[in-house]
Amino acid sequence: MVCCADLMCLTQASFASQQFDQDSAAYTWAVIGILLAFASGFLLLARSRHPRATFLASCVLVLVFPYDSTIALMALTALLARRNDSTLTVRATILAGFVTLASQLRDATKSPEASFWHAVFAKPYTGRQYGNELVMLADERTVIITAVVAASLELVIAVLAGLHIRSRALASMAAAKADAAGAQVARLETTIDSRQLADAIAAEAHDTLAHSLSLLALNASALHAESVRLGREANAMDPSRMTEAAERIAEKSEDIRKQAAGALDEAHSIIDMLRHPEQARMQLAPSDETSLTRDSLDALIGDARAAGMHLNTWIDIQQLGRLNDAVGKIAYRAIQEGMTNARRHAPEEPVSLEVSANPTAGVHVHVSNPTKAGTVSPSRPGAGLPGLAERVRKAGGTCRFGFDDRHAFHVDVRLPWVA
Repeated sequence: MVCCADLMCLTQASFASQQFDQDSAAYTWAVIGILLAFASGFLLLARSRHPRATFLASCVLVLVFPYDSTIALMALTALLARRNDSTLTVRATILAGFVTLASQLRDATKSPEASFWHAVFAKPYTGRQYGNELVMLADERTVIITAVVAASLELVIAVLAGLHIRSRALASMAAAKADAAGAQVARLETTIDSRQLADAIAAEAHDTLAHSLSLLALNASALHAESVRLGREANAMDPSRMTEAAERIAEKSEDIRKQAAGALDEAHSIIDMLRHPEQARMQLAPSDETSLTRDSLDALIGDARAAGMHLNTWIDIQQLGRLNDAVGKIAYRAIQEGMTNARRHAPEEPVSLEVSANPTAGVHVHVSNPTKAGTVSPSRPGAGLPGLAERVRKAGGTCRFGFDDRHAFHVDVRLPWVA
């Protein structure tokens, strides 16, 4: 670009200098223009940082000196490529059009010996340099029209080139932004997946460990009560009753040991999921032990009663084999959480459990237990019940919990047959 601009400026300046006498001021001005033409093209090196200033300076050079408009059109292309402003585009195009037309007409209207366009239409081997008269192959009108058409074509090419470069730059920028947005979306999806997985692991840890630890606490409380009673009545007991009491204490101790071992295994399972999150989803999937089945429900009720819970049940379940696995797991966790909550806050009170399930009405779980005044704060039910309510809501069901007028705590869960 620098070489091309220098060459065109030098060419027209050289032709223009031939119409002046060597002793005139105009000739000196033309010589200065020829010398400056050697460096004028280097002005385009500033087009990236200062495209507007480069364009204006190029236009001034073309108007002040007898230069070709190529340098101004190159600067116009650079300006349009780097500035996405419609007003600036229109104004710069008008100015460049005026400068280009003025430059070409200025050359075309000069005397034939001092005009580049006349040299184009001159007969070969004619002119002052060949020692004869310049013979033109076209009239003045043709030369001027050709100069105007050429100026118009050059302007159109410069504008289209600038707009094309700008569109490519904008497309590249849009593609880069789209790639960045895609990468951001991917990171957010990964973050969301990780957060959801972390929430699922936390819920699993709460459901399993809280249930096991509440059974441990209940058995330990029963063991403590049995030990206290044995200590009070030891002197009045006969050997057979003493043996029975000791066997009960041993059984409770064995239950506590088994439940502690089970809680330890569950803790290891949670830790394993945290260490290997890629396998955690498989471990969190519903299974026969963590979904609502007849066997899992019997085991849950049996463990609670074995731990000393006074549990009254009303069970009406049908076609559990066709129950959606996800709904079955949530229903099982609802029963588990309701019983755990009762054991935690009212360990000595009776608990009522109602479970009904059929394809028509869906799944209904209701757990209730009386509490002593001040035992539980209704405004702080813990983390388990709000977490359960969120899982039920996502499955399309409803979960309500709280105290009634008689200060009995209720957990009521309704789930659709299919989530």
